[in-house]
Amino acid sequence: MSKQTTDTDVAFISALAELLNKNELTELSVKREYGEDDSLEVRVVKQATVVTVAAAPAPVVHHAAAAPVASAAPIAHEDPAQHPGAVTSPMVGTVYLSAEPGASAFVTVGAQVTEGQTVLIIEAMKTMNHIPAQRAGTVKRILVDDGHPVEYGAPLMIIE
Repeated sequence: MSKQTTDTDVAFISALAELLNKNELTELSVKREYGEDDSLEVRVVKQATVVTVAAAPAPVVHHAAAAPVASAAPIAHEDPAQHPGAVTSPMVGTVYLSAEPGASAFVTVGAQVTEGQTVLIIEAMKTMNHIPAQRAGTVKRILVDDGHPVEYGAPLMIIE
């Protein structure tokens, strides 16, 4: 893509974010076609705290801001994003756990990683972005599925 197209895309995405806020929407998804093999897919999501009930297929409850809870007992369902070993998404995109389809995953649960080692890839605007481990340790949990979209700040995995 040319610089002109990139500048236009940035303006387009900014306009979508403004439209999202102005109309009090929580999510907006658009596909822009440039030609037969060239398009831009944009998904703009307003970050919200999500609470679900696991026992029944209850509706998802969205809260604009969560109130802090003071408790001496540990929280049973800790937010993975607040975990000190959380690797979070630096961008919106599609996550891939391996370098190419059919290849083995960069890491698996229980694997030892070193600081700076690639643990997954996030594709954003047709660019593959290698996401490094921020510290050395053991992969305790992988919180995303291969080929699924992720949001900015979403927890991807836990390394302890």
